[in-house]
Amino acid sequence: MSRTRYLARLALLVAVGVLLPLITHVSGVPGPVFLPMHLPVLLAGFLLGPPAGLLVGIAAPLGSFALTGRPPLTPPVLPVMVIELVVYGTVAGLGHSVLVHRTRLASSRPMDSSGWLPFLFLPVAMLAGRFVMGLAIWLLGPLFGWPFQACPYVVGATLTGLPGIILQLALIPPLVRAIGRIWQ
Repeated sequence: MSRTRYLARLALLVAVGVLLPLITHVSGVPGPVFLPMHLPVLLAGFLLGPPAGLLVGIAAPLGSFALTGRPPLTPPVLPVMVIELVVYGTVAGLGHSVLVHRTRLASSRPMDSSGWLPFLFLPVAMLAGRFVMGLAIWLLGPLFGWPFQACPYVVGATLTGLPGIILQLALIPPLVRAIGRIWQ
């Protein structure tokens, strides 16, 4: 894949990561329930690899905050969300890398040749993101005076975001295959 094409796709996923939460918020759909920013981050990892997942995981929440003030900086939703999304995108990207090495395909080939892989790495990425989010709250919370405890926060965020988690499990694998075919 050319550098220009890669950067254009990366920019598109960052833009979707900023616009999708804005659209859901304007339409009255609560972001913490449907987790709209998670979708483009996971797609970036699966479709473009770990560096792209990491970059979209940083750029989407920071861009959204710069434009809309959401996610809020205080209580520290923004830093916690950046940490979580970076892990989501990076682990999803590692799934992409495993596919590339396992099937000996060029990295620009879509994931539709191994449709099972998103199902395997998606829950791993989601669990890793939540785990690292809890770890960050546990380690950094006391240093910065964050007003919540790690375990209740992660459990509450997971229960609140259950519809979004189900949506991710249902949408990400077919989206990865469909977009992968288009982006060949």
